[in-house]
Amino acid sequence: MESKLIVALDTDDMNVAADMVAKLSPAVEIFKVGSQLFTAQGPQVIKAIQQKGAQVFLDLKFHDIPNTVSHAVEAACSYNPLMLTVHTLGGSKMLQAAVDARDHVGAETMILGVTILTSLDKGQLEEIGLSASVNEEVSCLAQMAKAAGLDGIVASPQEVYILRQGLGEDFVIVTPGIRPAGPMGDDQRRTMGAKEAVLAGANYIVVGRPITQADDPFSAAKKIIEETE
Repeated sequence: MESKLIVALDTDDMNVAADMVAKLSPAVEIFKVGSQLFTAQGPQVIKAIQQKGAQVFLDLKFHDIPNTVSHAVEAACSYNPLMLTVHTLGGSKMLQAAVDARDHVGAETMILGVTILTSLDKGQLEEIGLSASVNEEVSCLAQMAKAAGLDGIVASPQEVYILRQGLGEDFVIVTPGIRPAGPMGDDQRRTMGAKEAVLAGANYIVVGRPITQADDPFSAAKKIIEETE
């Protein structure tokens, strides 16, 4: 799989999601299914994407006691997603349980740890009792994820360069918060352009509204793919 682009299907409408997949395939090889779409439509949306020959980044951010996460990962892996997320704030035992569950069922799904959401900044971290800088918190969580055996992490583009230096070349970094130049008027705070994120060390970039809300989604996706090749 050569393309670094993952397109986020941020909708709860199966028809809208299927239409976007049809418009963007085969140029786009991976689509993100998050909690909004999965909660509304369930596994059928994963099957619909896979039937188009594309892969699924199942972004459900599991965060619970280790036993519960273990069973959730086993269930999710039965759908054969390319990637599945758990939240690193669940701690090392929970992360290890997720990896063990994936290995137990013999799945090839990459388990990725979400670090600090791209909607959060230093002030909001302090609100929830995290006193270190964003970079420090993300780095700490990323190192814990690697030690627990995860395949990679999800982190904002602004932390990618520092993370890549500390985590090595084989650890996967998936980067949301990719935005074109100019204001988007949304809730993403720690953002960056697609080319810059890849140059900083991201393996994959996640793009939603700049593609799905574009007048010509296919052209918008192709432009990003070309920028990051």
